[in-house]
Amino acid sequence: MPDVCFGFEAHQPYRLKRHFSPNPTVKSDELMDLYFDEENKEILSRVVQRCYTPMSSTLLSMLDEGFRCAFSFSGILIDQLERWEPDTLELFSQIARHQRTELVAQPYYHSVASCFDGKWEFKSQLRKHLDLLQDQFKRRPLICMNTELMLNNEIAGVIQRSGFRGALTEGVPHILSGRSSNHLYLCRDVPVLLRNPHLSDDITLRFVDSSWDQYPLTADKYAAWLASSPGEVITIFLNYETFGEHIDGETGIFNFLKHLPEQCREQNIDFILPSEIIEKYAAVDTLDIPMTISWADADKSTSAWMGNERQRTAYAALQSAENYVKDAPLYWRYLQAIDHFYYMASRYGSGGEPHTYRALEDPEQTLETFMRVLADYEERAIPSMKDSESARILRALYPEQAFQFTSPTGSVGHAAYNLAQFQDQLEVIPKDSIQYHQERRDFSRWIRETLTDPDLAEAIGECTERHELVSILGTRIEELRNRLN
Repeated sequence: MPDVCFGFEAHQPYRLKRHFSPNPTVKSDELMDLYFDEENKEILSRVVQRCYTPMSSTLLSMLDEGFRCAFSFSGILIDQLERWEPDTLELFSQIARHQRTELVAQPYYHSVASCFDGKWEFKSQLRKHLDLLQDQFKRRPLICMNTELMLNNEIAGVIQRSGFRGALTEGVPHILSGRSSNHLYLCRDVPVLLRNPHLSDDITLRFVDSSWDQYPLTADKYAAWLASSPGEVITIFLNYETFGEHIDGETGIFNFLKHLPEQCREQNIDFILPSEIIEKYAAVDTLDIPMTISWADADKSTSAWMGNERQRTAYAALQSAENYVKDAPLYWRYLQAIDHFYYMASRYGSGGEPHTYRALEDPEQTLETFMRVLADYEERAIPSMKDSESARILRALYPEQAFQFTSPTGSVGHAAYNLAQFQDQLEVIPKDSIQYHQERRDFSRWIRETLTDPDLAEAIGECTERHELVSILGTRIEELRNRLN
């Protein structure tokens, strides 16, 4: 009979101000209301009413009666609850401090930081989250789950060196290669618990699917499935907002959860916490994860937030902004929340739900707002930087300043919001687009007038070959970046 480890994650982002417009009269220490939309408070209030209050009351009752579970709160959710919903934060505090729960660490800002080339920001956010949980709840987690359960070999190594005893990720079939997710594994010497995707998704994706051949899902049926599953431990990890927010309370989702522990006891199923799994079981095998996996969509990769040109453009600009935020990283970190990239998605999730759920703008407008905020943030940082001239040339641009690549037949679907992106795009755009722009001297004009780099504008003015343009730009970018350090 396998043990069962239940876990929940609660998170809400700070959504960006719709149709954001820069306002230089706003001081740098007063940017929250300038950058972030007032509807964040209203959305949080609705989630509290639909999910956090009824779900937390249900869960506390279950815990008192013997249920055990893991829980992870994002740091920015705790910030919002402290600011707007202190009563709900007290409910969460009761859950966090309960003797039958175990807290799980994650990046403070529910961010894409682990995807960055360097991992110092990822490590910094893990430490910040640990400190928050210690200060707020007097608990210090032993287990780490990355944003969206992302993991690869390198990230596992960072988690191990950060002092965690284990990590949580998705049981991805192509990584398991026929092995079961219902065991403990090792990745880079880190014990890894694997979320059982099928049994977890039976709740999150199929509970309200009337076309499902197992509909309706009842507590006794689900407990029987758990009991009959092979392996030593089944990890079920769910978005907390599944209960009442994504799935309406009138569907019976709360009653399903409330009755599940009793049905599991009848099946002789024991509930176990993540750190207890590591103590109780030995790893059965090792996992090699060269490419990042996650719990998102059917392909279980990073494509849900970096799968289209909008998302990749915003991500590249965000990572480049690292040079501008050394003295004031807060708002840059808010921009790292993975939700902003979901809101730029152009496809639906594995269950048919839009990635733009609770977005305030459509995907294209989301990109424009994101880039306006980032450009404004960098603009404010330039005067205090070591070499303001170099910083201005390398800065992120507002959407109307970005270079839009075209050809004789029209747009080629690529844009550059800073000089580094301009170099990257030159490596992939059609050759006729390069020829078209060079004949019109568009590249030189944009670099001279928008980026204010006349020397570079002159250097590339007569270039006709792609490799020559890329090489000159690469040398100049490296030179400018060296001046910033």
